[in-house]
Amino acid sequence: MPAAPAADETARRDEALSNACINEYMHRPEVGPLEGAAPLDHPSAAQAERWWPNPGEDPVASYGGVSVSYSGVLAVAGVSFPVPRGSIVALIGPSGSGKSTLLRCLDRMNDLVPGCRVEGDVCYRGMDLYAPGVDPVAVRTRIGLVFQKPNPFPKSIFDNVAYGPRTVGYHGNIHDIVERALRRAALWDEVKDRLSKNALALSGGQQQRLVIARALAIDPDILLMDEPASALDPISTSRIEDLMRELTPEVTIVIVTHNLQQARASATSPRS
Repeated sequence: MPAAPAADETARRDEALSNACINEYMHRPEVGPLEGAAPLDHPSAAQAERWWPNPGEDPVASYGGVSVSYSGVLAVAGVSFPVPRGSIVALIGPSGSGKSTLLRCLDRMNDLVPGCRVEGDVCYRGMDLYAPGVDPVAVRTRIGLVFQKPNPFPKSIFDNVAYGPRTVGYHGNIHDIVERALRRAALWDEVKDRLSKNALALSGGQQQRLVIARALAIDPDILLMDEPASALDPISTSRIEDLMRELTPEVTIVIVTHNLQQARASATSPRS
């Protein structure tokens, strides 16, 4: 694999992307509840239905000869592998080896990095994610991302989880949607009596599970997790690992880690 960028540059890029993700969501207008049945009556979601024609496709995603460069400097070269539907795929390697760069190709977050160029085939449900006319925001309604550092919005716990459904549109009761997402993230029992409290008051492990609940609230097909437990204590780490196993096979997970033990414990398809 090509020489990796310096660790501080990687950290700076990750922080910038996390902030960009927050800004993207915070400035979206709310759609709110929708009448009728899916598909959601929202431009991004409507477009997603157009380029997502294969709901039973397996593998659910794939990389074919993918190379990524930053301002002409190669970070990832010629990577190919499938992402089987309903699996946990672990990307394993030392810090700075391009794992996060590769992960972010799937949800088009690298689009937000100045000078980033992605070459090769990145497919979801058999469709090219980088084809003309594919809306990156629509991609992110189907493929969610959890960053290494928890990035809750400066809002209440309830509003953090409800924000995604409110911006892409939803059917049913928003309170039920929030409760279901928090239960799936194994956080409901810990926060059910303080949903109106600011999410920034939660512990690090709780914040990370809140971010996972926020991603799950819009029912993503794939959940990308970028070393989600690297900054957590052993108990919180164990909860995240148990959570990943509980979410599959309903949700396909791709996780970045440099911890081989964690990869062996969690993944059904480790990749190095």
